[in-house]
Amino acid sequence: MADASFVQLRSPFVGTIVMVTEPSVSVTPDTVVVLIESMKMEHPVYAGHDGIVTSVAVRTGEPVEEGTILLEVRCAPAAVQGVATEIPTAEAIPDRVGELMDRTRLLQDGARPDAVAKRHSRGLRTARENLADLIDPGSLIEYGRFTYAAQTKRRSVEDLIAKTPGDGLICGTATVDGRPVAVLSYDAMVLAGTQGQRNHQKKDRLFDLVRRQGLPVVFFTEGGGGRPGDTDHPVVTGLNTEAFHAFAALSGEVRTIGIAAGRCFAGNAALFGCCDITIAVEGASIGMGGPAMIEGGGLGIVEPDAVGPVAVHASAGSVDLVAHDEADAIRLAKVLLAADGVQTALVNSDRSAAMHAILPEDRRRAYDVHRLLEAFVDPESLVELRPVFGGAIVTAFARLEGRPIAIVAYNPIVNAGAIDAPAADKAARLFQLANAWGLPVVSLVDSPGFMVGPEAEATGLVRHVGRLFVAGAALSVPIVAVITRRGYGLGAQAMCGGSFTTPLLTVAWPQAELGGMGLEGAVRLGFRKELNAIADPTERAAAEAHMIAVAYEHGRALNVAGHLEVDDVIDPSDTRRILATTLNRAPARLRGLSERPLVDRR
Repeated sequence: MADASFVQLRSPFVGTIVMVTEPSVSVTPDTVVVLIESMKMEHPVYAGHDGIVTSVAVRTGEPVEEGTILLEVRCAPAAVQGVATEIPTAEAIPDRVGELMDRTRLLQDGARPDAVAKRHSRGLRTARENLADLIDPGSLIEYGRFTYAAQTKRRSVEDLIAKTPGDGLICGTATVDGRPVAVLSYDAMVLAGTQGQRNHQKKDRLFDLVRRQGLPVVFFTEGGGGRPGDTDHPVVTGLNTEAFHAFAALSGEVRTIGIAAGRCFAGNAALFGCCDITIAVEGASIGMGGPAMIEGGGLGIVEPDAVGPVAVHASAGSVDLVAHDEADAIRLAKVLLAADGVQTALVNSDRSAAMHAILPEDRRRAYDVHRLLEAFVDPESLVELRPVFGGAIVTAFARLEGRPIAIVAYNPIVNAGAIDAPAADKAARLFQLANAWGLPVVSLVDSPGFMVGPEAEATGLVRHVGRLFVAGAALSVPIVAVITRRGYGLGAQAMCGGSFTTPLLTVAWPQAELGGMGLEGAVRLGFRKELNAIADPTERAAAEAHMIAVAYEHGRALNVAGHLEVDDVIDPSDTRRILATTLNRAPARLRGLSERPLVDRR
């Protein structure tokens, strides 16, 4: 055993000797005499006493166990025996907290006043301003915020830290009205919101977290596409980037909402287009290639704002919703996030009474179905998708007595409600969205059928109609249908999921007329031989009118219900109550319908 005037210092844990002092060295209590590396950290061992190192038992690079003797110190007479456990004083610790605060300040808009002023001069908000408007205060857990552009071979690290915060992408998890979400926003004030090597890595990380946690996503996609200027990683093509696959793979797994303001080109536009719901802000320009790519392809010089104006995309069906400004886009995103199947306070069903007066008394008179929808759904809950695309069909999200629903409805003021190729795509997309988001479908049918004729067929109508039937057959969420006025042919079947027996409930209003095709056409086609046999034109016309009248009597709602081809005929004022009650009794997903691949014939 060592003499009482000597102290043996022992290793406090398993590790490797990084540094050890020499014998005969004078020490004080706070002298570091040994450094031990353990778990990638260097841990100091202090002398703990005034004295002299008399012997050293280990050498640099040597592994040690807990309790291994390291060295021996002969203590000065007044020394207190034992092994020091002090940590460095506060003065000895670098100001890491101050450094963190400085770096954090560089992430904020206040660090870039000129860029912010330029942004505001264009009528646009900063990325952080948009996120602050969207999410609950203090709820953002940010990922990768201290990264910067991978360009250290071109610029100093200090410059990159100051000028390229977050590598131009802000992302993380947060809550919106208490609901957990993932949020991403390109920062147009950093390298034009382009896609850098490190912000691709950040996306990959967040998309994996989204998949594992089932979080809905709101993605502000403004930016110029791929960035060719990064230098720190050996990249030739960048085509092994995983972000596009990872984000597209979230389709049908979680809700994804894209918001595009300003200029959104190339890879940024591709991510925008992958979203379940796309919201474009007026004044935005969206394109799969920006001006440089267009010019480089020999396609001429195009100004950025002329590449893909919002009006073009709205007409083509590329965007679901057009917002007045970014604040309006965020308002819409919040409404969509709230369509999560959670029922809110019930709304009095009596407002259905107004539905009696909406349909014209003249069965051939067109009307705007929006009036009917506003009377049918809860007040101010209707959010219409793609309003200027495929106008014969209206698709929307809304609430029915507090329950979120998806709606598909015929609009007789466009093509008399006949389904053309855009309308078929629009309805199929609604079915797919409802299925992915877990929303029951309400179908309001006033159908003359599908559009017919050579011009319609030249649009690939057969393929688009097929898509509508396939999407309807893949529904695993409940669907209910109301035949409000006309229920003719394949068009009526398609809007009910493929058959009048597909919905959990198929009802008709008393004035509804149903048939395998338009009744006038059915008479002229089915009784052509008999009518042609009548030589007198006046007599032939009278016979035809009589046959049509008989057909209408045969196809009226009560007669069809008597043959069990619809489930019931109801008073329009009972519609809300009956449909809401049916959906309240239904499961969120119907039994006996297994998930299966869907070949989308778009």
